[in-house]
Amino acid sequence: MDGLRIGVLLLALVLGCSGPARAEPIRVVATFSILGDLVRQVGGPRLAVTTLVGPNGDAHSFVPAPADAQAVAAARLVVVNGLGFEGWIDRLIKASGTRAALVVAAKGIVPIEADDGHGHDHAIDPHAWQNVANAKRYVAAIRDGLTGVDPEGRAAYEANATAYLAQLDALDAEVRAALAGIPEARRRIVTTHDAFGYFARAYGLRFLAPQGVSSQSEATARDVAAIVRQVRRDRIPAVFLENVSDPRLMQQIARESGAKAGGRVFSDALSEPGGPAPTYVEMMRHNVREFAAALKE
Repeated sequence: MDGLRIGVLLLALVLGCSGPARAEPIRVVATFSILGDLVRQVGGPRLAVTTLVGPNGDAHSFVPAPADAQAVAAARLVVVNGLGFEGWIDRLIKASGTRAALVVAAKGIVPIEADDGHGHDHAIDPHAWQNVANAKRYVAAIRDGLTGVDPEGRAAYEANATAYLAQLDALDAEVRAALAGIPEARRRIVTTHDAFGYFARAYGLRFLAPQGVSSQSEATARDVAAIVRQVRRDRIPAVFLENVSDPRLMQQIARESGAKAGGRVFSDALSEPGGPAPTYVEMMRHNVREFAAALKE
């Protein structure tokens, strides 16, 4: 056998052993950490997910960097919350020149109007994920968006989504059970900004906040004084700090009102990996544990 034939056989052997080339993962951009987790739950290993606003990050005050535009430009799919949550996203998409498909996860959800009762303008509340039933709508939208850009992955996306939706059904029941024993008179909480309106409607709690639906809205001295008076008058049990907010405002309200300073809760972002709320499911469980512990005492 001559050298040429031997070389060809060796090349064929090497190629045969290496198997078919693995497909490149589908590049997906999610605007903030909670959405990023939902995308990963549905997409699994077929995806390479970039999250623009990371753990403990505040999407309300986020300022995109050139690297974010590059990530969006390279994406096959961009997943946003919608409902005005990412005020910067339209400019970023335009600046990036991306041809990516777009999924608005909250599309079709009937928004609620925020009303904190302290003179802030009424606004659409974008925090729809705080109701687990709405998170299920997000998952369905993500599944369909992924299937649209990657039809070959349809079976995987549908199987992942079905399994995750079952987890969310169990989570919803878990939340309701954890809060069921709280007396009506104690079902009131103060948080930094008005991020829990959907949670309140779904699970029967009442939330007050000195800031509006954006953590960037300014709480005036009058707002804070009104909250303090209401906490005292209604004997509201607990004041909670959010992971995306400055702790000083809640510390002031707790100090002046005499309310218990509850634990740290997660509203607009997950915790860091290894923290108490690294996934959406763990975030909801953590928040409910904190609420229940403060309100049942």
